[in-house]
Amino acid sequence: MTTSATSGTGPADPTGPTENSMRRALKRARDGVALDVSEAAVLLQARGEHLDALTASAARVRDAGLEAAGRPGVITYSKSVFVPLTRLCRDKCHYCTFVTVPGKLRRAGHGMFMSPDEVLDIARKGAALGCKEALITLGDKPEERWPEAREWLDAHGYDDTIAYVRAISIRVLEETGLLPHLNPGVLTWTDFQRLKLVAPSMGMMLETTATRLWSEPGGPHHGSPDKEPAVRLRVLEDAGRSSVPFTSGILIGIGETHEERAESLFALRKVSRAYHGVQELIIQNFRAKPDTAMRGMPDAELDELVATVAVARHIMGPSACLQAPPNLVDAEYERLIGAGIDDWGGVSPLTIDHVNPERPWPQIDELAAKSRAAGFELRERLCVYPEFVRRGEPWLDPRLRPHVAALADPETGLARQDVVVEGHAWQEPDEAFTATGRTDLHATIDTEGRTSDRRDDFDEVYGDWGALREAAAPGMAPERIDTDVRAALATAADDPTKLTDDEALALLHADGPALDALCSVADDVRESVVGDDVTYIVTRNINFTNVCYTGCRFCAFAQRRTDADAYTLSLDQVADRARQAWEVGAVEVCMQGGIHPDLPGTAYFDIARAVKERVPGMHVHAFSPMEVVNGATRTGMSIREWLGAAKEAGLDSIPGTAAEILDDEVRWILTKGKLPTATWIEVIETAHELGIRSSSTMMYGHVDQPRHWLGHLRTLAGIQQRTGGFTEFVTLPFIHTNAPVYLAGIARPGPTLRDNRAVTAMARLLLHPHIPNIQTSWVKLGTEGAAEMLRSGANDLGGTLMEETISRMAGSSYGSYKSVKDLIAVADAAGRPAKPRTTLYGPVSEERQRAARDSDGHLPQLLPVLD
Repeated sequence: MTTSATSGTGPADPTGPTENSMRRALKRARDGVALDVSEAAVLLQARGEHLDALTASAARVRDAGLEAAGRPGVITYSKSVFVPLTRLCRDKCHYCTFVTVPGKLRRAGHGMFMSPDEVLDIARKGAALGCKEALITLGDKPEERWPEAREWLDAHGYDDTIAYVRAISIRVLEETGLLPHLNPGVLTWTDFQRLKLVAPSMGMMLETTATRLWSEPGGPHHGSPDKEPAVRLRVLEDAGRSSVPFTSGILIGIGETHEERAESLFALRKVSRAYHGVQELIIQNFRAKPDTAMRGMPDAELDELVATVAVARHIMGPSACLQAPPNLVDAEYERLIGAGIDDWGGVSPLTIDHVNPERPWPQIDELAAKSRAAGFELRERLCVYPEFVRRGEPWLDPRLRPHVAALADPETGLARQDVVVEGHAWQEPDEAFTATGRTDLHATIDTEGRTSDRRDDFDEVYGDWGALREAAAPGMAPERIDTDVRAALATAADDPTKLTDDEALALLHADGPALDALCSVADDVRESVVGDDVTYIVTRNINFTNVCYTGCRFCAFAQRRTDADAYTLSLDQVADRARQAWEVGAVEVCMQGGIHPDLPGTAYFDIARAVKERVPGMHVHAFSPMEVVNGATRTGMSIREWLGAAKEAGLDSIPGTAAEILDDEVRWILTKGKLPTATWIEVIETAHELGIRSSSTMMYGHVDQPRHWLGHLRTLAGIQQRTGGFTEFVTLPFIHTNAPVYLAGIARPGPTLRDNRAVTAMARLLLHPHIPNIQTSWVKLGTEGAAEMLRSGANDLGGTLMEETISRMAGSSYGSYKSVKDLIAVADAAGRPAKPRTTLYGPVSEERQRAARDSDGHLPQLLPVLD
């Protein structure tokens, strides 16, 4: 290895910290004052008496945390088996002996992956010995480097390695009872959705945030795409967003400086505080191995490890769980306990540590004795930590709860003693479509309102509000715009397709006479493209459940299953509401719901099928991209396969909701766990390719700025040029009243009238000529506001709705229903004629128009609360 860094200290510093700086840092640590990076770097170099003082204060912090957690004097471990599912990897870490190549596997008589029989043999033997964790470890995306890995997956019917990990996890659960803890390397947000259902916990070491160790030739991670620190931090964030109990940590002594090591710990603390999902941190010391590029590097010394554990304890605080692998130290267990650890990690009575095969696990009796000598009782835990066992939803999927409950002590969350480890069926929850809760909310939201302005878990479900305010601050700053608005208006009037980004941004900021001129230009374009008709659709919204744990911070609709306003409709109720809508002239039902943890991925097919069976002629416009991904990941299908099956079940088109702002800078402030921009685009384009058309939307006026609106509209125009699948663009002004992100003091109180006019006008211009229909929302803007948007470039009023709970739960005051006469009156206010349409903007049959006229102004009879 060619690097100027030395083990643990990076570039040599012959002087080290001064005595005064060390004493000052030690005093701050002892007094419980928050450390900064420079102080932590100083403490990482503590030795002798200074190290003793540092570990003493760290131990006190640890003890306070254990006391608060209800397990004083307890140090934990997990009794596990190590399953090296594949040793192939696309990375080339310079210290790794776990990874190998196909030729060596063949010569040793091994397959490219362990077979299911091999995995289950290990798991069954582990279960017989009382193990409760199957640590499934593998290389990163081996099929992207090795054709042999791709061939093995193809031959066994798996689309990718993650599909095999999912399948083998289910078999481990069902046939052995062990709980899978997955270490598959770098995962995407979608990967987490695929695996969350089959594993109660997952992990990936951050290792280091020192980018130079990855980017510079000769560095330990050079040539390893999955070891880029930014990529690994994104994985940790996606785990938090997905509510996955996650294990991470750092590897010390690979050439990082003390400052870089401290920065890595602070990066882990930032993620932990933002999402509350880091269940443990591993502080692992580097051990040089023969036949690796780093075989000549010195091992990280014990004092380095002890100091790092102690500093990590001070940085992470009393509630953090810290682990140091016991097989990587030479029986110096008491020093690690004294430095502030509270866990020994996985220890196997059966399998070796395949990552460090030269370092055998200690005997559990020996570990217990050493812990006892240090004043601690050794207790077994599960792969998922007690805190997350007790938290339950959304951290444990309902499909996993029975498996965890079979092994967990209900009072402590630790492992039950003397339990028989045996398999249990992994299956969808029973009775997914039992009508429960406030099923009349669609009616009573207008008469009785919501029970409270926020759900009961407001302070936990959305992540850390303080960290969110810090993240939101840069995006809230307005830009200075110097582009000539008059010249931009001239371009827009001449040919909107020639607007540059600078010109478009200037127009998005327009106000006063310039805004009036912009709206006039947009209205002229509207008239030339779609004429004067104001279109509308007779439709019914059916929100089949509002139970959801995704954690969208703008959403006041979502409830926990135990909240007073929570509800789920039965299939019969959904179908009945569709039939009632048909009887009063509807041509469409728009169906969306919360991401209910109990609903199987096939539930969406059942919903579409139930409506089509009851009302064959009804257009089913349903399931946002978030619901599509949810259905696909729960069934194990690809997005394309799932959409194809949904189409066969009766799905006609999908709403382009869940878009919010197609910029992850904004999305990760607005939502904790919703799909990222790239996945939204993938769902929409796949739907279009399959002939399933969609609307497109933008929710604005919260933590966004005009530059985000511009990027969003450009993205939609690009998709439409590629696919032609959008039917319309819908403006969705943010309703702030009950939105959590507003109640927390982060978002502004929705868009102004200026914002609404500018967005509507610029949507007309920037989407021209690709998306001809621009819809305004009477639910969010009211009659006068909608009429103003019709004068600013919009040509569509949306639907009658009949019921609407999402905006009303957020605090919209404009009701849940507009009659056809009401919608015609809005068009009249704008001086234009009104015309009914279908979902795809086609003509409405005379029979449907007659049914709508005959029953206009009369809502369908509402269903009773319960069947």
